[in-house]
Amino acid sequence: MPVVIAAGSPLLQWRQPIYIAAGFAGIVAMIAVLCQPLLVGGCLPGLVARRGRHIHRVVGAILVLTVFIHVAGLWITSPPDMVDALTFSAPTAFSAFGVISMWMLFAAASLALARRRLGIRAWRVGHATCVSLAVLTAVPHAMLIEGTMGTWSKAALCFFALIATTKVMADLRIWRSFRSRKA
Repeated sequence: MPVVIAAGSPLLQWRQPIYIAAGFAGIVAMIAVLCQPLLVGGCLPGLVARRGRHIHRVVGAILVLTVFIHVAGLWITSPPDMVDALTFSAPTAFSAFGVISMWMLFAAASLALARRRLGIRAWRVGHATCVSLAVLTAVPHAMLIEGTMGTWSKAALCFFALIATTKVMADLRIWRSFRSRKA
């Protein structure tokens, strides 16, 4: 629904194609953020847990790629704004939230790639922490932008991403198992 609403937005009329592609990459990234916990938590009907985890890895790669496209497209259309965002000197709060979310996502992906080298408990806690921070900062990043996605569809997407992430983190008991191991 957010993609359909964005596609019909009058705000696209005077934008460059690269800027539009960057914006849609951001929308697709938020949709992937919603899908990720549903996949790993086995919340989607018809998916066996093992298959869901495999798709989770594929969607994770797509998520990293869409964030890269989002940032690269915005860099091409406005390098000074991106320098301000990346150095945390932008006057807009959504920039800082977006940069933090991006780095947390990249950290989560890096941990996923290094999973076999780390202990499973440390990996789970590290990955879950980075993912949680990525979602907790992606939501205000998206909500503070007045753009093409529409207020209600954006709010619903962000709300469901938060709920899904929270539910799966609670169901998997990631931090509880880590604390009991340290004691």
